[in-house]
Amino acid sequence: MTYADLKEARRVMGLGERATLKEIKARHKELVKQHHPDTGNTNESEMIRQVNAAYRVILDYVTEYRFFFAENEFYEQNPEERIWQQFADDPLWGKK
Repeated sequence: MTYADLKEARRVMGLGERATLKEIKARHKELVKQHHPDTGNTNESEMIRQVNAAYRVILDYVTEYRFFFAENEFYEQNPEERIWQQFADDPLWGKK
């Protein structure tokens, strides 16, 4: 897989640069319902193939992703906790 493949898969799925696995699965389900051949749209068969192929590319990427457990990454993923840590000792805002 290349980055171009991943970028194209994101385009087909309509995903931004960040998405949770839950969001990816929900988007796939939404697109399958929209483009499934059983809906009566005979022109949708190619689109359903593209959606499923894009979903496989994204799932492959997510499955092989190496998670980064560094503190700065944790705070990037959890901005509320970063704010709490920043102001926890403040006499006005913190609880101490």
